[in-house]
Amino acid sequence: MLVYPQLGTGALGQFPIRKQQRARTVVNAAADGSSFKLADPAGTTTEWTLAYACLTDGEKAALEQFFAAAEGTLNGFTFLDPTANLLSWSGKLDEAVWARDPLVSVAVGMADPAGGSGAWRMANPGAAAQAISQTLAAPGGYLYCVSAYVRAEAASTATMLLGNSRGEQAVQTQWRRIAFAGNGDATAESIRFGLEIPAGATVDVFGIQVEPQSGASVYRASTTGGVYENARLRDDELSITTTGPNYHSCTVNIIHVNHI
Repeated sequence: MLVYPQLGTGALGQFPIRKQQRARTVVNAAADGSSFKLADPAGTTTEWTLAYACLTDGEKAALEQFFAAAEGTLNGFTFLDPTANLLSWSGKLDEAVWARDPLVSVAVGMADPAGGSGAWRMANPGAAAQAISQTLAAPGGYLYCVSAYVRAEAASTATMLLGNSRGEQAVQTQWRRIAFAGNGDATAESIRFGLEIPAGATVDVFGIQVEPQSGASVYRASTTGGVYENARLRDDELSITTTGPNYHSCTVNIIHVNHI
């Protein structure tokens, strides 16, 4: 699997990052002169402009090697959107994309830390720890950060799942954002993220997020997620400017079209 490389810091881009989406509408003109318009999700185009400065020699070499492997615009690759939550349906834990262990139940309508009622109550009446998770078609060896807001009626714990790594976190009676960062299996072409609660526990959960970087940023609710398979470079040339030893800059343009 060809994947777009992370920088030495674990980030995929540097600010400012420009992201642009274009949607397509299908118009059906009837014989009587009327028309019907429907959104066409299959025609959505997303473009990113990643402007890099202060790249190290190693980061420059990684971009050049990736560009050579992609052969410019020829080959598709997996791109993780640095501006998005990689998870799908982060605010709907009852969607089919979420894998729930047999005894886990989820119910919506709880008060959330943003002042709404979008938090979920995750309950485990069983005698063993139970989890809710998603498996993404993303490179296992990347650096990721998984985060969530949690609270409980009585102090408890929750374990954040990141591939085969586990990070146990304290759950308090007030809302608290927990986060866990790490790398998965470098040879894997998919990786599992989730939240596990102990036997008999009930935990309120809001804003589960996964990002391809070392720390958690502001929560972004998601529906389709931020993993883009078969993205492509927009240009057949990579122009890198070197202004000093171990000091380089360039701009990379990436495009993804749903129907390609």
